[in-house]
Amino acid sequence: MLHGIKTILLTSAARPIAAVSTAVIGLVATGGDADAETFPLDSAVLITDVRLAIAKAGSTGTLKTALSAIADITSAQVVVVRVAEDQVDQNSKVMGTTTGSAYSGMQALLTAEAKTGVRPRILGAPGLDTQEVTNGLVAVAKRLRGFVYAMAQGDDRDEVVAYADDFGARELMLFWPATSAGNADTIGRALGMRAWIDQTQGWQKTISNVVVTGITGMAKDVSWAMDDDTTDAAVLNAANITTLICFNGYRFWGNRTLSSEPLFAFESAVRTSQVLQDTFQEGLFWAMDKPITEGLIKDMISTVNGALRKMVVNNQLIGGKCWYDPAKNSGTDLAGGQLALDYDFTACAPLEGLTQNQTITDTYYADLSSSISSGTAAA
Repeated sequence: MLHGIKTILLTSAARPIAAVSTAVIGLVATGGDADAETFPLDSAVLITDVRLAIAKAGSTGTLKTALSAIADITSAQVVVVRVAEDQVDQNSKVMGTTTGSAYSGMQALLTAEAKTGVRPRILGAPGLDTQEVTNGLVAVAKRLRGFVYAMAQGDDRDEVVAYADDFGARELMLFWPATSAGNADTIGRALGMRAWIDQTQGWQKTISNVVVTGITGMAKDVSWAMDDDTTDAAVLNAANITTLICFNGYRFWGNRTLSSEPLFAFESAVRTSQVLQDTFQEGLFWAMDKPITEGLIKDMISTVNGALRKMVVNNQLIGGKCWYDPAKNSGTDLAGGQLALDYDFTACAPLEGLTQNQTITDTYYADLSSSISSGTAAA
């Protein structure tokens, strides 16, 4: 028994919250002659050196093309799921299944975090993204809080506009036309650009209007002008399709998702929402299973508000706030171990349209006359 004074260290304060990693690509691809040890079938594997992995990607299928497109742009981490080539029913191989604890095809992306320690958030199946596959990837993206980049299917502008009408997911961005190197190259570069922008500018910046390395041409002609809303590019953008333009280099041009909810019309709004969800869930892990007290609740609110303020300072958010609502926390709920905290946020919208009002005036001739008169008098 102690006869004296003992000090017990108690921790009670807001905790710093680490940012989640958003620049992780999830790639579903075919490669019949790829190295089976590096790229086992229907299994999520983490590639940390994309250029080195290209040498083992084989020459058939979409794997080498997609990895080469990504490597042109960034050295981001890539979770690869290689699926078998099937000329009869390729969709089923890409879609995959979940049977007990066995995952195949794109479903294997769901196992990536447990197997590799990273969660893929930038998802695509370059060159394989039929309508069925795209819908399947969206379902996977919802579970991972990821975002899908896919080709819009169609031979001309009107066909792809009609194709886009079949989607309503906020986790999806469609692209058209392909680069001159094909569909797999196009979406491979979209995945690489998204990861690179996350690394260099942040998830709050959309993929639009950034020079894309390695594009030498487009598979289809697309008319575009900065101030004309009747061009092909404008019509495609109005249908929520991101297109390609060439203006001081080739660029993806378009900010919009296929969301049926206007609040998530912009890619940046969707990804901001996803980042906040993951950040705060992971950032409040320390609080789980602690006694529910006034101090704990205040610490949690302070932790979230501190993270929101930091994002505002870093120009990642316009604003946000976390609070405790007594109406949503009855005594019965709290006694049962259930607590609800509210937070809101305003994402950074992209400058999609700019209006300049031009006025012609003779006002400045008065200034010119005064200047000439004063100069003549001085002489």
